[in-house]
Amino acid sequence: MNKGVSTITDAEFETEVLKAEQPVLVYFWASWCGPCRLMSPVINSAANTYSDRLKIVKMEVDPNPETVKQYQIEGVPALRLFQGNTILASSEGAIGKDKLLSFLDTHLNNN
Repeated sequence: MNKGVSTITDAEFETEVLKAEQPVLVYFWASWCGPCRLMSPVINSAANTYSDRLKIVKMEVDPNPETVKQYQIEGVPALRLFQGNTILASSEGAIGKDKLLSFLDTHLNNN
């Protein structure tokens, strides 16, 4: 399995997220977003913790307007947990490590 967080673009979204064999957590962020900087280490930690059953990718919102519009990203940081074309869960705003792990455990343990 691929450990760590990879960066994707609008052009890669379908292949990297919608056609992935495992659930994918998409982390939407922006370079100008202070809370996003706080979330980055939490996202990286989750990528290491869940690497066996979850793929984590990040997408910068400003250069990727198509995906942002399609999945109604209203603010950053934002999370969308996908299984194929289905959004299993979503969250907007900065969350701490414990809340993120709880968010993931709730949805991944149902699979």
